[in-house]
Amino acid sequence: MSALVVNDSLDFNALKELLGVTDGNLASHLKALEKVEYIDVQKQFVGRKPNTQYAVTKTGKKAFSAHLDTLEALLKTRKQAH
Repeated sequence: MSALVVNDSLDFNALKELLGVTDGNLASHLKALEKVEYIDVQKQFVGRKPNTQYAVTKTGKKAFSAHLDTLEALLKTRKQAH
């Protein structure tokens, strides 16, 4: 999600290279994110090759922001405990 939040969109190969994951691993995560409508998927052809672009939706941005807020609160709580 963080890679998609900071980019307008990325294609499958760019995400795979950036994250260093396998095709199957990336595909399963992208399907899960698409299912909850956190990402938008656009399939097209570039020349004769299929190309799938992924972009974060408004719902995805809100969810990611909430996730970061939760992580930040957790870190602050742990800092105060020490």
